[in-house]
Amino acid sequence: MKVVFLQDVPGIGRAGQVKEVADGYARNYLFPRGLARPATVGALRQAQEEQEAERRRQQRELAQAQALAEKLHDLTLCFQAKVGDQDLLFGTITSADIAEAIREKLGVEIDRRKIEIGEPIRRPGIYSIPIRLPGDLEPRVNVVVEREA
Repeated sequence: MKVVFLQDVPGIGRAGQVKEVADGYARNYLFPRGLARPATVGALRQAQEEQEAERRRQQRELAQAQALAEKLHDLTLCFQAKVGDQDLLFGTITSADIAEAIREKLGVEIDRRKIEIGEPIRRPGIYSIPIRLPGDLEPRVNVVVEREA
């Protein structure tokens, strides 16, 4: 029996996909749980429209990510912090601090988990920090940490 998947079913099919499955599996498992429906002409048309809408949404998201990557590419963020005797900062510069600085400078919200800082910055210096964006884009932001006067 041909079915249109409404949700992802691990190892079987993805949402919007049309696939042939056993009749009993479809009637006893997929249909009662709302995971799929029979592949009628209307269901196929609706699945195709949903796939087209998803494709347009992904293209729009990628265009936005590319525009953001252009803005971030040449961005330099400066932080001033107190430094102790052993050239260590009092406190650290974290991904949340970098996200906040980007928000203040560009007015763009970036999830702190997308900033791949590794460990928090503990020493003065210049750091190149990658930021993960949709579409496998990874612009680097320069972070300059200076001694506070």
